[in-house]
Amino acid sequence: MSPQARPAASTSRHADRDGPGGRRLAQLEDISVTTLVSVKPKKAEALAEWGVTSVLDLLTTYPRRYIDRTRTADVADLAVGDEAVVFAEVKSTRSIRNPRGRGRVEVSVFDATGDMTLVFFNQPWREGQLSVGSQVLVWGKLADYRGKRQMAHPIVDLVARVESGAVESRMNQIIPVYPASAKAGLNSWEIATYVKEALDRAGPLADPLPVEWRRRFKLNGRTDAVRAIHRPERPADPWPARDRLVFDELLRLQLILVLRRRALERSARAIRHEVSPDEVSPGGGLGATLVGRFVAGLPFELTGAQRAALAKIFADMAGPLPMHRLLQGDVGSGKTVVAVGTMLAAVQGGHQGALMAPTEVLADQHFLGVRALADGLEVLDPGRLGGNRPVSVGLLTNKVPAKERARIVSELASGQMDIVIGTHALLTEDVQFASLGAVVVDEQHRFGVEQRAGLRAKGRIEESGDGATVDPDLLVMTATPIPRTAAMVVFGDLDMTVVDEQPPGRAPITTVWARGDLEEAAAWERIRSEVAAGHRAYVVCPLVEESERVVARSAVEEHARLSAEVLAGLRVGLLHGQLPTAQKKEVMDAFRDGALQVLVATTVIEVGIDVPEATVVVVEDADRFGIAQLHQLRGRVGRSSLPSWCYLLGGGGTEDGDARLAAVERTTDGFELAEVDLELRGEGTVLGERQTGSSGLRLTKLRRDKEWVERAREVAESIVAADPDLDDHPTLLEEVRSLLDQANADFLFKS
Repeated sequence: MSPQARPAASTSRHADRDGPGGRRLAQLEDISVTTLVSVKPKKAEALAEWGVTSVLDLLTTYPRRYIDRTRTADVADLAVGDEAVVFAEVKSTRSIRNPRGRGRVEVSVFDATGDMTLVFFNQPWREGQLSVGSQVLVWGKLADYRGKRQMAHPIVDLVARVESGAVESRMNQIIPVYPASAKAGLNSWEIATYVKEALDRAGPLADPLPVEWRRRFKLNGRTDAVRAIHRPERPADPWPARDRLVFDELLRLQLILVLRRRALERSARAIRHEVSPDEVSPGGGLGATLVGRFVAGLPFELTGAQRAALAKIFADMAGPLPMHRLLQGDVGSGKTVVAVGTMLAAVQGGHQGALMAPTEVLADQHFLGVRALADGLEVLDPGRLGGNRPVSVGLLTNKVPAKERARIVSELASGQMDIVIGTHALLTEDVQFASLGAVVVDEQHRFGVEQRAGLRAKGRIEESGDGATVDPDLLVMTATPIPRTAAMVVFGDLDMTVVDEQPPGRAPITTVWARGDLEEAAAWERIRSEVAAGHRAYVVCPLVEESERVVARSAVEEHARLSAEVLAGLRVGLLHGQLPTAQKKEVMDAFRDGALQVLVATTVIEVGIDVPEATVVVVEDADRFGIAQLHQLRGRVGRSSLPSWCYLLGGGGTEDGDARLAAVERTTDGFELAEVDLELRGEGTVLGERQTGSSGLRLTKLRRDKEWVERAREVAESIVAADPDLDDHPTLLEEVRSLLDQANADFLFKS
């Protein structure tokens, strides 16, 4: 439901009541849960184990749903086969074991109209959880077993427990259901008790959002929002409360991103590269510069999207501020060519370029690709007899031999090496640049902000006087498409460019979800026919070696099976991340050259591997992979004009797994798949679970809250434009600081 369509009945009751005089979130964070009368010492320990130590932690532990007590079904009204929600009290429990040692727990529950039995097999802990007098919310299907009305394995929420024998009346109430922790021994009714006391004692809350913005977006005051989400009086109350609290979460995050961007602009100056957007326009004097010669010498025409991306990048690089740009593109859209053009733009002005990749295999692939694209190009070198020398490209990983590493490090420091491709090895202290002008970070989601900043800092030049620095330009690439709204949260401090056009001549990929033995047999036959035609194939497995804990095909065992049986007679190779670097390189070279016809691999080939002759990829146990992984693995084929196929083997394990396979079979549009992935798996898909928590996004669901992301960005930019250091918004400043470590806080607010 969109924010506009949700009920807004409670938005105007006290919309302007909150103010700076109320209790601040920082104050609530300083109050331990142990100060609450209802929280006994053992429960305080359980809460701490669950990550709740302060009153603020407690108040931001939000209900996951609500029970409308007037809408639950009565036991007597249920017919066999009905699925329903029943609010009932536990009358008795008993545990029964059969002669083979297997047990079941039978729980008798009742309401004012009748009773029924809940049955749980092999869950002995239910007897302790559902003690006599407990009030429960039960959801399940009513069945008849030997004349008994029962629900087998229903979903049960423990709502309240009667300790004194008197049943607390909850008729005509909206009851919040909180996430419980069986491990920590915490139930929903206990959390509700603690929250109720915390709300009563907290009193009015300070509201940092200016009144004009609250009125414009029809937002509740903070006090009303926090109370309504925990103790709604009407079914409609939680929606506007949730909108206000989601907006608060997003506003704090967007303020950090806007402030980070402003701080970088305030503290850094650009190199002002000698490059122009005209250098990639048709008829724009190609050949006159290094970039022009690069574009003119390509064995293919740049797509319109590639030209537009390079034009934006070159405009940034020629400007007065360091570039901070995100380059998004679908699988096979040609982002690498854009990255090479970016680094060459730095090289043609006498600077250097660096590309950092997350894995050795991907770094090696990039090195081969960049070296091939730069082949034949020369750079002006006044110190060299004749004036020119070939563009120098190097590879630096932790597996590079010591002698080769010493040469590369020396040439980077002297300026003899123009472009270096590497992994985290680029971040080591001994790697220094003569003049690093452009940094490209590939697969940004696998690096932290600190890592990309660390590489960028290697090109930083401190200037005397005002303390400003000259920083290299930064291009962040991601091969995993991210929905625009999510990108605003993850990469909100970067300008965004999308390469949304495939190079001409690419044949479409036919995707088949092989649900049965006949379809699987067709996949192996397709590999044989394609190899017979001189092409190559991948087989991808979720595991390296067989596991007792996970039932899935492993690369090692599958390589042996396919070589001996299914694909006997073909040259089948094996590649996974645990192989020594030299062996991995040897295997990949053999596959590229055709010495190997089929490559059995793990997800080590997920990104960056470019073998145009590969026309078939078979993904085994495909339901164990995420949508983004499946889309990337499919992208290992279809990299030429040859028709290509992707077979997804497996399914039937989980509803979500089948939904992922169906989506990948239905479309090859990576951005559409990213939206589906976001809907199925939530924010962890694009933010990563750690970043979701550290960003303070507890309520926000990006797919549902698109409008609030954009509104929060608008408000953040408006506030920072008028008040760059938030001097006039002290409560908001305090809340923003709470999400930052000290180093980042000092950087953003160093004035």
